[in-house]
Order: sequence, then structure tokens, then C-alpha cells
Amino acid sequence: MSLSSPVERVFREEHGRVLSILIGLLGDFALAEDALQETFVAALEHWPRQMPDNPAAWLVAVGRRKAIDRLRRDKNREEKTALLADPRPDPLDDPAAMDETAIPDERLKLIFTCCHPALSLEARVALTLRTLGGLDTAEIARAFLVPVPTMNQRLTRAKTKIRAAGIPYEVPPARAIPERLDGVLAVLYLIFNEGYAATAGDDLIRQELCAEAIRLTSALVELLASRPDLGPQPEAMGLLALMLLHDSRRAARVDAAGDLVLLEDQDRGRWNRAEIDAGLALLDRALALRRPGPYQIQAAIAALHAGARASADTDWPQIAALYGELRRYAPSPVVELNRAVAVGMARGPLAGLALLQRAELAEALDGYHWYHAAVADFLRRAGYRGEARAAYVLALSLCENRAERTFLTRRIEEVG
Repeated sequence: MSLSSPVERVFREEHGRVLSILIGLLGDFALAEDALQETFVAALEHWPRQMPDNPAAWLVAVGRRKAIDRLRRDKNREEKTALLADPRPDPLDDPAAMDETAIPDERLKLIFTCCHPALSLEARVALTLRTLGGLDTAEIARAFLVPVPTMNQRLTRAKTKIRAAGIPYEVPPARAIPERLDGVLAVLYLIFNEGYAATAGDDLIRQELCAEAIRLTSALVELLASRPDLGPQPEAMGLLALMLLHDSRRAARVDAAGDLVLLEDQDRGRWNRAEIDAGLALLDRALALRRPGPYQIQAAIAALHAGARASADTDWPQIAALYGELRRYAPSPVVELNRAVAVGMARGPLAGLALLQRAELAEALDGYHWYHAAVADFLRRAGYRGEARAAYVLALSLCENRAERTFLTRRIEEVG
């Protein structure tokens, strides 16, 4: 469907909320999605003539009517007779009957359903972007560099799994929220990271994915805080703060040609101060709850970078200490890589190399191009130009993103 403003704006902003309500009413993902798709086609026809006062209410009411029409045409949906017998008036004939205040916000149910641990991680990401973000299958496939049929299969399998496995359309009990929330946050973080540093393709940054991840995480933070039985969740707030602080540097991360600019070389005057201030305020609120976690620690690291007026002012010893703390909460080879880099920046390149070249870390990250790029950088700083060049060449051979390949090629030429 080709969308135009203001339909496109409402589509992006209200898609998840309206779809979650329709799924709750209909008890069927596919039926709700099909009905909502038809509703937006109707919006393209009706809204240019008269924009409704309450667009979301209009979409819910019309979507429900579209679903009823589909059920009447489908003789195989006999179990839906109660919905067919509903006496409420046709919303297109009675716009005054639509009341925004009467529409609940059930996106939290949809978030936890889409991110259910019974689904594969790829399916969770795709379903979250499709249902809550309103991205079409082609957009999601393009973002993750897979063919459209492949992405369509993932979405179909995910919806089938929800129906066949009887995955409940609900917010888990409060006692189960912490363990389920980790999976939800992981999906949102993966979406943001793919936008912030694309694994492949021509562009380093996919701005639409970054924006979508921030929008969805903002909604999650608000929805959790609005529930008296849940209240503010510091790790969700920490993740949103981390996204905002990272995203604040977006404009400075590439040059005019779209090539990568390292953090130490970025024009900090181009950093988005409004996003930095919002991220810092959110981090302060999260830390005040005194329930630390890995996203809050990563946000604290990003805050130290944001607070440095120049690269030379960066508090690398504190950053190294925070990575050491992060290792306790979320141990991984990539965390060890980042800690080694911070130690090397704080104590000198040889100290960083000593950590990077440990056998277990080298083996774990042998296929990761940024590991070899980090080794190459410290070798270059230490004056070992030949060894640095070999490490850069290895990093280049593992890299699939054009902007990053251009950067590594330039480094090879510099140490050549």
C-alpha cells in the first residue's frame, strides 16, 4: 500500500496500538492484520475529504467492521458468530460514536506476544517490526538483507506458531515480567544495532531502524510505568537512554561521502544535545531506582563519551572500570573486546594488545572484523606498521559493509 501524509504519519504512530486492540477483539493475528490493511486503504479514500477528530478511534471502529465483513464472507469461521452478532452501529455512518477515550492501549500485550521466547529470535524481530512498527514485509527484508519471500515465511511461521502453540495474548504476570522483559529488550536492542551499524550493505546507518527502535522502546517504557503492578523498569529506561545517547552522534558518524568517522575524530558540535540531555535524564531516573543492569551500565559508558568535550577528555579509566562491571552482568567476548580497547586507551596500546591477544579471546572473535581492526589499531599506535597492515587486511576480508570497508582500506593505505 502506498501511503501519503497524513495517513502515513497516523499509520506509523497508531499501527501498533490499533492492531493490538483488533487482535484482542478478534483473537486472530491474520484477520486483524488483513482488516487493518483494508482500513488504511479506506483511510486513503476518506481522510483527504474529511480527517476524523480521533484517527485511532476511527481506525479501530472501521477495522472491526472490515473484520466482520470478512467473517460474513468466510463460511469457515463459524466460531466467530458472537462477533457477527454485535449490534454496534456502522462507524462510517456514525462518526460521533467513536470516542478516543474509550480505546484502551494494549500494545504491551502485543509486545510480549511478539517477543515470546517460544519464537525464534529472527521471528521475534520480524514480527515486532511488522505488527508494532507497521513496516511492510519488503521493508523488513531490506533492513536485514534477506529476500522478501524469506521474510514472509518467517512472519507466517511466527503467526502460525502463536496460534498452534496457544501463546497467550497477554502481559505476563508481574512476577514473570523480569525474565520475559529481557527478551523484549534484546529484540529492541537488536533492531537498533542493525540500524546504528548495519552488518552489510552500502550505508553504515539505517536511520529508519534507529528511529523505530527508539519509538518502540519509548512506548514500552511508558506502558510499563503506567501499570501499577509493574511500575518503572530501570533496564528498559537504561536501554532507551543508551539508544538516545548513541543516536545523538549519528550525524557525526559519517562524512559527506557516507564514510565512517571514528568517535575520536568526530565533530562533537554535530552531536544532538537534545538527545544527549534526554538520555542523561533518563539514565539518572533509572539509576535512582537502584536496580542496576547491563543496559544501564552501557548507558553510563555512553554518557561518559557524551560528557567529554574533546576526545582527549574522555575518562577511559572509568570506562574500562564500567566494562569490567558489565562483564559481571553480561559476560561475552564482545564485552571483553570493548574492555580491552578501553584499557588500551587508558594505559597505552601495549596494555590493550596484551588483553586482545589472549588466546581465548582471539579464538572467540576470530571471525569478527572489528576485533582484528582493534588489534590493528593498537599495533599501529605502537609503531608496528607491518603487523598492523596484516591485521587490517584480515579485518577487511571479514567486513561486508561498504562504509566500513572504505575506512579499513584507507587505514591499510596509511600504514602501507
